[in-house]
Amino acid sequence: MIDLVLFSTALRMWYVIPLVICISMVYAATHHESMSLIMRRAFRTSCWILGFMFFAFVILFVIQTFV
Repeated sequence: MIDLVLFSTALRMWYVIPLVICISMVYAATHHESMSLIMRRAFRTSCWILGFMFFAFVILFVIQTFV
């Protein structure tokens, strides 16, 4: 039963990628008009968001492991 719960949680994490892409595209499109600039800024914003999420995951994992 535990394996099924962990598997379903892992599958839900895949929704993060399209969500981050959509947020980044909309954010970049509201600030720029050129498609090439929108794509560059969207990529940069996506990396920033995913990096922040990874950093938060690492901190929470360390807290959970050692506390």
